[in-house]
Amino acid sequence: MEGIEKICRFLDEAQVYYLATVEGDQPRVRPFGTALVYHGRLYIQTGKIKAVSRQISANPKVELCAFKDGQWLRLAGELVNDDDRNVKEAMLEKIPSLKAMYRADDDNTQVLYFKNAAATFCSFTEAPETIRF
Repeated sequence: MEGIEKICRFLDEAQVYYLATVEGDQPRVRPFGTALVYHGRLYIQTGKIKAVSRQISANPKVELCAFKDGQWLRLAGELVNDDDRNVKEAMLEKIPSLKAMYRADDDNTQVLYFKNAAATFCSFTEAPETIRF
């Protein structure tokens, strides 16, 4: 679990990461800022009405990249939808600004966790470190 905590801490400190999905044969990349460790899983959040949600549903394999202080993180894996109200509430509590757009009980809030994932921390000065979960 400490590896997942390290990944989440890096994403939190970077504040913005870029999530890549696929739509047909076209890559799609957009900024995200949500990350949460809940019951040993790394979660992100989006809205079900967004194109990114449809893209993940069609192909759950994604990759994200974040950069801070000369180090970057690449995380590749599959996203799994989780409709548990408790994890939605935990995400909204961690990031209160989301409450302006989302509620744990609405039909739009979507939380997804990574499985079959590999996260690699890289820099120009240190050997890469990979965490699999």
